[in-house]
Amino acid sequence: MNEAPDSPWRMGAFRTLFAASALSHLGSNIGYVAIPLLAVTTLDAGPGQAGALAALSTTAFLLIGLPAGAWVDRLPGRRLLVAADAARAVLLASIPCTWWLGVLSLPQLYAVVLLTGCATVFFDVGSQSVLPELVGRERLVPANAAIVSLMAGANIAGRGAGGFMVQLLTAPLAILGGSLAYLASACGLTGIARHARTESSTARPRLRTEIMEGLRHVLGSRELRPLALTATLTNLGAQMINAMLPVLFTRELHLPAGALGLYWAAGGLGILLGARLARPLAASVGHGRTLALAGLWFAPAAPAIALVDGGPWLWVAGAGWLAAMTKTGIDNVLGVTLRQHLTPDPLLGRMNATFRFLLTGALAIGAALGGLIGEVANVRIVVWAGAVCLAGAFLPVFNSPVRALRELPATPAPPHRASATSATEA
Repeated sequence: MNEAPDSPWRMGAFRTLFAASALSHLGSNIGYVAIPLLAVTTLDAGPGQAGALAALSTTAFLLIGLPAGAWVDRLPGRRLLVAADAARAVLLASIPCTWWLGVLSLPQLYAVVLLTGCATVFFDVGSQSVLPELVGRERLVPANAAIVSLMAGANIAGRGAGGFMVQLLTAPLAILGGSLAYLASACGLTGIARHARTESSTARPRLRTEIMEGLRHVLGSRELRPLALTATLTNLGAQMINAMLPVLFTRELHLPAGALGLYWAAGGLGILLGARLARPLAASVGHGRTLALAGLWFAPAAPAIALVDGGPWLWVAGAGWLAAMTKTGIDNVLGVTLRQHLTPDPLLGRMNATFRFLLTGALAIGAALGGLIGEVANVRIVVWAGAVCLAGAFLPVFNSPVRALRELPATPAPPHRASATSATEA
């Protein structure tokens, strides 16, 4: 084999997870473009309704994100991932069915994106939590680089294809394609061995106790807390922008759906570029120092996003979006790897769920806030506010102990419990 000894590609379970995840992310990104465009063009949704739709797609993390982490730590990983993808396939398929019957409505879209978000909670937390067990911690940097590159490629292919599928085939048929991608992913994930996730034979404490352990682990850490805050601010700013782009592109700029797909695809290209740069930068500059300095390198480009308009300004804004997402790609590889190294195995699900709760909660708040400001003021103000938030998001990590880390730290020991009884009573 040509792979390096630390290559995750040597692991059959990782290859299976990667291939299935590629299909899952493709389905997600097609729906990301097609559902809001369907709402705006077919159901005449305004800025407030578009913001509500975007907010509901991530509200699930606020509703069930924290308990989901404890459930993920208890449940078999393969079954969880298969069930999540199968549920998303069925939910998305309901949209073209009701459109064909002539009964499609905004309340149905609201319900579909909310329930799809619930399934995404379990898929995202489960896939990040099972990865260290599948590849080993020594392979986490290349494994995360591969996964983030995959997500970026799905952003490029899925969002670009989603825009053109809406333009050529109509939004409902594009959404049907996303449903089929989820179904194919669920079938592929059945190839992961049943024993990929080990089960603890000891008694578990109450769910609330486990949730609090995860919160304390993240919010009480001098390294994890700034990572969470920087990522939260990044998501808040990005979602304020993204929630208004369908309205801005179609109603103010009168651009075709394919243009919006290409704009979002540029962000995927930036994430891919950042994912590819992350490992060599960490090797030469240092793991934590790269996380801290990437904001200084790319933050000045973020305000260019707010200059989006027709003609050459669209390219200027696209370049700003690409640069901002390059920084996000670096963070997604090195930040996630650092989080995994700072967390013992029994806490991985709850750590990931806590991050997802904060990060995706920021997406929900950003979408709702963007919709509200867009409704009472205008969408341009929303885009400017989001761009400023993106530019300053790096500051918590820059001013934290993370900046001094050159190498990845050793993984701490799991939290000690005196006994099942005393833990249950905590």
